[in-house]
Amino acid sequence: MDIEEIKKSIPNSDELDNITNLFKVLGDSTRTKILYTLIKQELCVGDICLCVGMNKSAVSHQLRILKDSKLVKARKDGKEVYYSFDDDHISTIFNTAIAHIEEDR
Repeated sequence: MDIEEIKKSIPNSDELDNITNLFKVLGDSTRTKILYTLIKQELCVGDICLCVGMNKSAVSHQLRILKDSKLVKARKDGKEVYYSFDDDHISTIFNTAIAHIEEDR
């Protein structure tokens, strides 16, 4: 691939901003810990709180950020709200990051 092709393949500024924002959201250890709890199954806020050792208000705030960034989705069942990864792309990104870290162990 020559330099001109590489230059043409670079996303536009809006796309680059979206990529940057994704990594900013993922760059917070509290949100990463919350995402880690959702790898295997969806969980309600109370269960996430128990897993990460935080209060409901703090977890709900972080879940709102993750939901606004389209990293998690919510499903209401009666009075409970359950959270899970928004789509397979998110689990792929997260699992790839984990694999990258674990290869050095």
